[in-house]
Amino acid sequence: MATLCCSTLALCLAIPVTVVGQTPAPQPQASTLRLTLPEAEQLALKNNPQISVSKLLTFAQHQVVREVRSAELPSATGSITAVDAHPGTRITAGVLNNPSVFERAGAGITVGQLITDFGRTHNLVASANLREKALQQTEQATTADITLAVDQAFYGALGAQAELLVAQQTVSTRQTTADQVQALTNAKLRSDIDLSFANVNLAQAKLLALDAQNRKDAAFASLNEILGFENQASYLLVDETGNALYQPPSQEEDLVQEALRSRPDLAAVDDQWQAQQRFARAEHELNRPTISALAATGGTPVRADQITTPWYGATGVNLSIPIFNGFLFSARAHEADYRASALQQELRDLRDRIARDVRVTWLQANTAYQRVSVTAQLLQQANLALDLAQTRYKLGLSSIVELSQAQLQQTDAQIGNTNARYAYLSTLSELNFQAGK
Repeated sequence: MATLCCSTLALCLAIPVTVVGQTPAPQPQASTLRLTLPEAEQLALKNNPQISVSKLLTFAQHQVVREVRSAELPSATGSITAVDAHPGTRITAGVLNNPSVFERAGAGITVGQLITDFGRTHNLVASANLREKALQQTEQATTADITLAVDQAFYGALGAQAELLVAQQTVSTRQTTADQVQALTNAKLRSDIDLSFANVNLAQAKLLALDAQNRKDAAFASLNEILGFENQASYLLVDETGNALYQPPSQEEDLVQEALRSRPDLAAVDDQWQAQQRFARAEHELNRPTISALAATGGTPVRADQITTPWYGATGVNLSIPIFNGFLFSARAHEADYRASALQQELRDLRDRIARDVRVTWLQANTAYQRVSVTAQLLQQANLALDLAQTRYKLGLSSIVELSQAQLQQTDAQIGNTNARYAYLSTLSELNFQAGK
């Protein structure tokens, strides 16, 4: 477990840290929103429009299931008809039959019910259900994507916030050094070249602070967008992980198997493949007969003399047998088969990519964890080297060049240690995402 030295930049940025010879961290304004990582995740899941899009698409697919299932339920139609016909009229063109047309006015209801189409509608309903399940898995995958994006944006903003603090403290420290060298130069105890070096170091620190401020503003803008806000808000990000960092899981293959079991995007593609298989079965069943029942009843209060009863009623059963339609059904069945095979290959490809991503991210997490320890040791040595360089310079045993180099190395070590910590936390979040946790 990595142990950070006492002069390392504070990792919980909500607590001001005083460093000897440096100014404390600036306090947030009253309007600043204190934000932890779990709070940021909840805000994003509540406000991010991508979450709403995935939910709405799931609701829409549920209505598709109802649409397809409606073929299995009875249908009823009410009709009101009034006809004024020329006496003795018959329709003699445009159709094969030759029906009579009588003057009448009536109303009635027609009811139809599918008896069987030998499994086609059943397979269509099953396919629609599986597509709805796939969209539910996609909704979970979107939630995981947004959570990962929030984690990475949050740790990126934390790193930028910490880097800005280092830059501001560096400006303060080098300003103090420049003032001291100025006083010594005025007293003829140091040369003008020492003062020139000190001012150059101060200018470099100010440029570092400008760049750090720009990176912080950009990181906070990215975080604000992930949280689902249009207007930029002011945040005080709080790192609740503490100083201790936990090592990544040791068993790489266990993570791969867990990912193949748990990843919602993989489950969504699998459901889509199964849905396409059921749809392909339904397309193959287009060549089967369809049996349906029909009933009609109503009254005819106004009628011609040829219509002898004031009401009517009839029932019947219809058997529809497809014979030939230009190979349409055959083409549709083959198309569905090919699409199912393509989805099966997409599923295989996704499994391969998930296994690769888990292994690569696991390697990156282990490397990032080791970098935290190494950068902590580097910072400890840089702090020691700076203390020695300052002492030697005060005693007149070294030049301003040695002190400047020690200051630069200490600043780089502080930034490197901070970035290594948040890079590891971000990679660890990605590893959990890749493993489907």
